[in-house]
Amino acid sequence: MWYHISDWNAVYDNAPNIPKGADWPGVWAEPAAAFRAAARAELDIPYGPGAREVFDLFRPEGAARGLVVFVHGGFWMGLDKSFFSHLAAGALAHGHAVAIPSYTLAPEARIAAMTQQIGAAVAAAAARVPGPIRLTGHSAGGHLVTRMVCVDSPLPPDLRARIAGVLSLSGLHDLRPLRHIWRNATLRIDEAEAVAESPALNTPLPHTRLTAWAGAMETSEFLRQNALLPNIWAGLGATTRVVVEPNRHHFNIVDGLGQPDHPLVAALLD
Repeated sequence: MWYHISDWNAVYDNAPNIPKGADWPGVWAEPAAAFRAAARAELDIPYGPGAREVFDLFRPEGAARGLVVFVHGGFWMGLDKSFFSHLAAGALAHGHAVAIPSYTLAPEARIAAMTQQIGAAVAAAAARVPGPIRLTGHSAGGHLVTRMVCVDSPLPPDLRARIAGVLSLSGLHDLRPLRHIWRNATLRIDEAEAVAESPALNTPLPHTRLTAWAGAMETSEFLRQNALLPNIWAGLGATTRVVVEPNRHHFNIVDGLGQPDHPLVAALLD
């Protein structure tokens, strides 16, 4: 069966392909705010000089067993940490601290600069929480966390050694197709940046463990991008797996992170 893309916007626009897609991201705001109000949290901890270079840190009862860092999506040009606080609940219930950073968005920042910022955010959170580090991110956030385990990672060697696993949720791992979508008027991805910032065109750090997880109701391109990176990195020595969760689309795929008994949390902490 032939596969050819004639409308790049259609395969990378999520809301039009999802029932009541316009409800997101608004449906996340209330549960996130309620969770922050009730949690053991330090909010707006700076990790750099920019206004958005801050993270929230949620701590479990007792000593943390390690650190989880969740990086939000939004096509590198929207959203912030405040929409996703409730997703810390799953890892917290298992004794892990959870850091959720914001970062500078396009067009103010290029994607390469965001990669450096997330590296700084991981380092700042890791300085506060000892033990293994697990990284997870959604969509553009999936791209940014997988960049942390490329051989040109902005993380110093001691932090690279602490990373126990990476979970990319509906991640964008090859940026070259995104040069064709309407959002690139804001993102300004050129050929050089597309190559340099694509994890699929990079080499994973030794001992990398990657889970790529997407919903069965995703568009064809998000499913292809989800399968792409584990396929390539398995051939470069990484330990990888691909999961397609039934009855989930690009937005509600993240919900499992907020449920302590969900298989998504088990995959994150595996």
